[in-house]
Amino acid sequence: MTRWAAAITGLLSLSAWAQQNPPQVATHDAPATFSSRVNLVSVPVVVRDKDGRAVGSLRQEDFQLLDKGKPQLITKFTIEQSSEAALSRSSSAIAIPAAAPVAATPAEPSKPVLPSKFVAYFFDDVHMQPADLLNARQAANRQLERTLDPDTRAAVFTTSGRFTQDFTTDAQALHAALNRIQPWSTGKPDKEQDCIYISYYVADYLVNKSLALGPGRANVNDPLMEAVLVQATPCVSSRSELIPAVWNAAQRALNAGRYEGGTALTTIQDLIRSMSSLPGTRTIVMVSPGFIFADDQRAIENDIFDKAIRANVVINTLDVRGLYTPPGMQASDKGYRGSVSSAALMQADSEEATVTGNTLAEFAAATGGAFFHNDNGLEEGLDRLAARPSYIYVLGFSPDNLKYDGSYHTLKVKLKNGAGLEVEARQGYWVPNHAVSPAEETREEIHDAVFSREEMSEIPIKVNTEYFKHDETKAELAAETRIDVKGLKFSKSEDRNRDSLTVVTSVFNQNGRMVTGTQRSIDLKLLDRTLDAVRNSGMIVKETFNIAPGSYIVRVVVRDASGRTMAAHNEGIEIQ
Repeated sequence: MTRWAAAITGLLSLSAWAQQNPPQVATHDAPATFSSRVNLVSVPVVVRDKDGRAVGSLRQEDFQLLDKGKPQLITKFTIEQSSEAALSRSSSAIAIPAAAPVAATPAEPSKPVLPSKFVAYFFDDVHMQPADLLNARQAANRQLERTLDPDTRAAVFTTSGRFTQDFTTDAQALHAALNRIQPWSTGKPDKEQDCIYISYYVADYLVNKSLALGPGRANVNDPLMEAVLVQATPCVSSRSELIPAVWNAAQRALNAGRYEGGTALTTIQDLIRSMSSLPGTRTIVMVSPGFIFADDQRAIENDIFDKAIRANVVINTLDVRGLYTPPGMQASDKGYRGSVSSAALMQADSEEATVTGNTLAEFAAATGGAFFHNDNGLEEGLDRLAARPSYIYVLGFSPDNLKYDGSYHTLKVKLKNGAGLEVEARQGYWVPNHAVSPAEETREEIHDAVFSREEMSEIPIKVNTEYFKHDETKAELAAETRIDVKGLKFSKSEDRNRDSLTVVTSVFNQNGRMVTGTQRSIDLKLLDRTLDAVRNSGMIVKETFNIAPGSYIVRVVVRDASGRTMAAHNEGIEIQ
């Protein structure tokens, strides 16, 4: 090995080059953390036939995309297939001849591999009624066994955050988490217990929408306001107490509703952020009766949609209320006082039921998911939702003359010939307050490569792993990556061959969680003789991690300065 190749090996002994002026290599190490936003707006689209099956035969020219009613040029078009769809398509297209018998050879011990599918069951224990939660829990317990397989990890999460089980193949642990979920009371108004009961929807309408209710005043010309006063009259001892009592009840409903809606949004937001660091396909099955949140919380909802799309997380939603029963028609419903007020309040309850369901529909449509509703077959619904749609089209566009003003833009996706087909797509997006820099775009590209299972070989690399156990709880894992620089595109400036590399080495556990990682930036300014030597020997980047014994997958991603050349490789290791 030459003096130059030895200096490159491991990039740990740089003294030979450091004494030169200028040095030929500079490195910078950092933890493997990623955060970015992109200028390209991504719109996942699912197209279904009359039987509800996802259609996968459409092309880019079949779609039309409108931003605030203005047609946009679709600059990115991809089709994401579920593993089942890809297998079905390949098996139907390729006939494999029978192989001749061969002599059996001893099988090598299998190495750990990254899971390809993650399903998070998200139970909205804050908004669900006890009976609905019990039914959903029982259905999930029965359906769960059909979801798990060696390549799939499942998890249980709740809005309250009280009972969770991270991604695992341990069915017993998942069942235990499901069975612990109970309705969580936040001190919100209780229709069965409170004499003056006002729902969040009604309170928001009276206080914020129609302005029919305020401190010490009420507009009795508003039919809904009049109905609320009729319901509240028997609950106060004097007329002078009526409006203050109704105002206090409305404020309680607004505070509780805002808190509950915000809790649901931020919990889902955190779950998506956590799932973005998982390889493979990522699906959330949200089990909920739906919920309402304040208008000024819409920005959080849009951030959820953006994060889910960028992280390739599909949100499927199940309306746990099942077959729709009009308000006031259930045996458990509390009756209304007075015929006039009954009509107004029943109409408000009906509108509320629709709005809460619309929230679930929005989450599904905006992320390429499915919405199961108005059906009591919860177990069948979970079967359908735990499976990712067979085909998801992702349309990308860069808005024309975009102003970074934080405004909301409505989206509409149409098919040029969509007879008999139904389109489910994102309904809008919020414009960021600033343009995205090239550095942010680079971080986003590296992030996507790290948390993918795909292997790339534009830059030839070879990864070797070994470990040394200190004791039963501690080990040192070494990952050595040999980079073939013949795949790099150097630029010549003066007497130097210049390029820069980003090398990310990440360690994932057997359930797909990244447990540690490091990012190394390498600036190359090589003399001709050094480049010749490195082309013959290659570069070696070596990283070490302190880790507990177990099954791991080491994933290495290499990216050059242009971004047009990348490499990615997975290497499994069992530390026993």
